[in-house]
Amino acid sequence: MLSFLLSRLGQGVLVLIGVAVTVFFLFNVLPGDPVALLAGQRSDPATRAAISADLGLDKPLPAQLLGYLNDASPLGIHARDSVAVVRYGGVTLLPLGGKALVLKAPYLRRSFQSNKDVLSILLDHFTGTLWLALAAMLLAAVLGILFGILAALRPHSWLDRTLITTSVLGISVPSFVAGILIAMTFGFYWSHWTGLNLTGQLYETDPFTGNHLVLRNLLLPAFALGIRPLAIITQLTRSSMLDVLSQDYIRTARAKGLSSYHTVVGHALKNALNPVVTAVSGWLASLMAGAFFIEYIFNWKGLGTITLRAVENLDFPVVMGATLFIAFLFVAINIVVDMLYAVLDPRVKL
Repeated sequence: MLSFLLSRLGQGVLVLIGVAVTVFFLFNVLPGDPVALLAGQRSDPATRAAISADLGLDKPLPAQLLGYLNDASPLGIHARDSVAVVRYGGVTLLPLGGKALVLKAPYLRRSFQSNKDVLSILLDHFTGTLWLALAAMLLAAVLGILFGILAALRPHSWLDRTLITTSVLGISVPSFVAGILIAMTFGFYWSHWTGLNLTGQLYETDPFTGNHLVLRNLLLPAFALGIRPLAIITQLTRSSMLDVLSQDYIRTARAKGLSSYHTVVGHALKNALNPVVTAVSGWLASLMAGAFFIEYIFNWKGLGTITLRAVENLDFPVVMGATLFIAFLFVAINIVVDMLYAVLDPRVKL
């Protein structure tokens, strides 16, 4: 188990480095100049050069990349009084002249636009993305299992064909297209019937009562984000239930006179849900990564919104920090899921 964990951690580190390198070079081929955005179009060359030097953009690209990786890594070589060491509580492991090998929290630098610490920006917006992904996963799991059971109990009926056809459409339509259609239909044209808004946040501020929870603002973005996993869970539950319902022990249960409810819920469902639970456990990280465009469409306060706005404003530290943050969550959740598989099923250890 330890060697398995170390192997996955090593692979995760390589994935994060690959993501950082890819995003860095993609960002640097984008048209536009972040220095010009900060300094203004009428600024003089000396001002632009000073801003470029302050942001570290005057160095060659390989030096910029290595410097960022050194700051973002928990283990790096820094001057003992540097921001990455002092602010993030670095511990000196090995003195190296005027510098030292330091163990520290990752330093994701500061935003070009707001000059705020990138990590604090990400943590401030992370809650919105997390709640959106959890709500989408809950919605997809509950409805997907229900629809899958109904389709399996009436195979080849009009209900089965309708649910399968709808699930195929749900898998085929991109989430950002579904998000636009859902937002315009239920949040704009039919808003007087649904009572739902085109945009909104999980918490709204009232000048008299303060912040209060508004769950209805979560419904449309959660449904738009959860359509694809909902469709997949529906088909997966249907196929698994059909396989279980054809087993001998189900026929035996029916022969003993058990009701259809006890046969399906008490015997068939718990065995049919094993592959469904496996699928659900691996979807959370994917939903958090896929929430970017949904958040932008519904103006939801989350990682996706600030990342896309950072791309528009050429705010490199926020773009890189958000991408690495999501990649880290994706790697961490997948490692935890793999460890759970190994604990629950000893065959995985082989």
